[in-house]
Amino acid sequence: MSGAARYRFTRAQRLLKTDEFSSVFSLRNAVSNVHFQVLARPNALPMARLGLVVGKRTDNRAVVRNYIKRTIRETFRLNAQSLAGLDLVVRSRQAFGRKERVAVREELQDLFARIRRRCPV
Repeated sequence: MSGAARYRFTRAQRLLKTDEFSSVFSLRNAVSNVHFQVLARPNALPMARLGLVVGKRTDNRAVVRNYIKRTIRETFRLNAQSLAGLDLVVRSRQAFGRKERVAVREELQDLFARIRRRCPV
């Protein structure tokens, strides 16, 4: 895989079906902080897959919810190599803005590291 292609976020890296989400939720292997809850389960694939749950309870405005989703996807994309072999669902718990972006991304990276230690593949 070339350098740029390694960091793409492809359709194969997404949890799309209800059954895929349900299997992650049923295992209940989770870590959380103020902004996010990350649930995980091992998969039999050589890559990590991501599912997002950003509801209206987080923020009523679609612009804010979309910004949260973009931030989560970008953080996942940059850390996908270290998360290989896991299906992850990230739930947003609290909205954040551009001023908090750097701190929130660091928090999410920390959650990814914690869930990786909890879920050996």
